[in-house]
Amino acid sequence: MEDTLTAPSMKSSASRPRLNKYALACAILASTNSILLGYDIGVMSGAVLYIKDVFKISSVQEEVLVGALNVFSLIGSLAAGKTSDLIGRRYTIILAAATFFIGALLMGLAPSFPFLMAGRVVAGIGVGYALMVAPVYTAELSPAMTRGFLTSFPEVFITFGILLGYIFNYALSSLPPHINWRLMLGIAAVPAVSIALGVLTMPESPRWLVMKGKLDEARRVLRKTSQNEEEADLRLQEITKASSVVTTSPNSSPGSSNANLDGRGVWKELLMPSKPLRRILLAAIGINFFMQASGNDAVVYYTPEVFRAAGIRNRKGLVGVTVIMGIAKTSFVFVSALFLDQFGRRPLLLLGSIGMTISLAGLGLGSKFLEHATHKPIWAIALCVIAVCADVSFFSIGLGPITWVYSSEIFPTRLRAQGTSLAVSVNRLVSGVVSMTFLSMSRKISFGGMFFVLAGIMVLATIFFYLFLPETKGKSLEEIGALFEDKDDQNNSRIREMSDR
Repeated sequence: MEDTLTAPSMKSSASRPRLNKYALACAILASTNSILLGYDIGVMSGAVLYIKDVFKISSVQEEVLVGALNVFSLIGSLAAGKTSDLIGRRYTIILAAATFFIGALLMGLAPSFPFLMAGRVVAGIGVGYALMVAPVYTAELSPAMTRGFLTSFPEVFITFGILLGYIFNYALSSLPPHINWRLMLGIAAVPAVSIALGVLTMPESPRWLVMKGKLDEARRVLRKTSQNEEEADLRLQEITKASSVVTTSPNSSPGSSNANLDGRGVWKELLMPSKPLRRILLAAIGINFFMQASGNDAVVYYTPEVFRAAGIRNRKGLVGVTVIMGIAKTSFVFVSALFLDQFGRRPLLLLGSIGMTISLAGLGLGSKFLEHATHKPIWAIALCVIAVCADVSFFSIGLGPITWVYSSEIFPTRLRAQGTSLAVSVNRLVSGVVSMTFLSMSRKISFGGMFFVLAGIMVLATIFFYLFLPETKGKSLEEIGALFEDKDDQNNSRIREMSDR
């Protein structure tokens, strides 16, 4: 049995896997929701310059405004796990787009600062739903040998959205201040409608269909997303077997199978985990924590503030520098996506985290020099620009795409939605805290000091990734669980399999 199930992986590793066009189309549609978060991150970095003038807000209010979307996306992330288990992955993606649509309209039409904050809250909940469900859906639909590439799409679209935000900032910055920021924020409602309509054409996740006992529907989806019927039947066999394990799970009580497959009782298992599940939780929560503790979102949000301190005063010049950064970030996320299944998760993750450490240290040095310089030398400003571009580029190579891939593929089927929901909630909470404290802390210890702190965090992140994240390249979702088991557990599983035969 074991040899049969691993045959496709062995065969595929000998030659470059062929990309299934149907799976590709579904992954693109599912991940387009991520454009909305990326666009908000990019556009808010410029819009906030004008919002400060119109509403006369303080620096603390600016931090709250910027970070509110990330903090309240925590609600969407937590709710998305249960929601997607109940109504399916596909309809949860539509719900995410609809919620963001309402939030974008509220922000674009806001007559006051509290009204604008309300829009940020609603949009944040929509973002939370999207960030959790898109990687889960794509991971569950994708063949093992191209899963890394397809599941990295959310980060590809986030990065593309950031670049779009920067471009719209630059294009609309010449308009009157009481109009430009409204267009910058409100225009995001348009793609939200298109995304919701597009997702209606997608199939449901085959693993969710198996959880609901809809095996014929699951088989039809798997045949469309596999190279041939034999591979589809093997994938269905693995998924069905993994789902049936619930009845013999050590943590399951008699008669709890249906509850687990419906998503009930999952939180109890997550809060009182077995040893393998504890390792999975550590890996998923750890990578999501370091993704945001790296300060990437804050660096993107506050790049204009950083460069203003570096000596670039012209507003159009500030926005123009962010466009350069967005192009660098977008270019490298495509590089990572293309090579993720060839080189694996660990090498790119470690390369990215080491590169971010060096880039942030360089940014800290450049910023420190400019703080104490009477005249702002061009070379120091250039160093800061290059270091920021390098930082976001290395993020796009490693932590950016791989966080979504890794945290969506390592949980067992019955725990995947709500386990990923928990990990992404940590992601959103840390992102909000960093975004809402970045300016205040930078004013106390300077931008240079802040970048040195972030470089230190990335040193810790590199050590964590090396020690606790095993390679998952080329393995089916059902095989990945064995990576987190003790050798004794693996031997016992093999003995059980032999006895079942």
